[in-house]
Amino acid sequence: MSKVKNIEMIQIDQINILNPRHRSKKIFNDMTDNIMKVGLKRPITVKKGSKTEGKDYDLICGQGRLESFVLCGQTHIPAIVVIVSEADAFVMSLVENLARRNYRSPDIMHGIKLLQQKGYDAKTIADKTGLTIDYTNAVIFLLDKGEGRLLSAIEAGNLPVTVALSIAESPNNEQKALQEAYESGELRGSRFVAARKLLDRRKQFGRALQNNHHSGSSSKNPGAISAQDIMRAYRKEVERKVILIRNADKASREMLFVVTAMRQLLNEELFHAILKSEGLMSLPKPLALLVENK
Repeated sequence: MSKVKNIEMIQIDQINILNPRHRSKKIFNDMTDNIMKVGLKRPITVKKGSKTEGKDYDLICGQGRLESFVLCGQTHIPAIVVIVSEADAFVMSLVENLARRNYRSPDIMHGIKLLQQKGYDAKTIADKTGLTIDYTNAVIFLLDKGEGRLLSAIEAGNLPVTVALSIAESPNNEQKALQEAYESGELRGSRFVAARKLLDRRKQFGRALQNNHHSGSSSKNPGAISAQDIMRAYRKEVERKVILIRNADKASREMLFVVTAMRQLLNEELFHAILKSEGLMSLPKPLALLVENK
């Protein structure tokens, strides 16, 4: 159990961000503008006592609000102070993330990994967060493998956990795992197509979501892009442009046929009589302009 104190004004430079997260720049700017106009609606939550030198508090919840206060030039911020262990603070931070309507899946994955590093086993993490034990075990396994793309697909609902595990456990044989998922009925239709595209991106750009973790890069320079990467991307872009041009040519030919046919029909008195009887005395403007532009 944590001991909660009253809301206090805390010196911002005494707060250590225990579990830092990246967020949408637009959301952050909107939050900052709102705070500047109406003030802080909800205090941040901090833990009393920090292992970080020169800091008295660890932040549990409210990184965006804290950073917005700094941007507004404030030196103190209202905070709810709780007395808990560092590990429990991580749990509270993760649960807070899960409760948010638009949490980012990498934040959740990162939180689970931190709890594991703090000594919590999968069952304890699942109990404390409300996640299932199978899901928690899967996340820990995929995190250990660096499978950021598979984890993101799981959180988006595009890939079942069992299929993601099968893919991760089948290096150089991922297509077989995907085929087995199709045959078993776990992946069908649009989800199957999305999974195939995911494997293509995973093969091209690496297992991790971050740009600096491409699996095809040198271990000495993980951010390097090889000539093969560039050629592969170039070929894909050329193929995309060829398809666009082909579709545009097809649409142009079909439109030419329609316009020619309409010009011939409009020269027929019987066709005019039929239109008049049906109350159709005008053409859609885009079509009319094409018919008139001889």
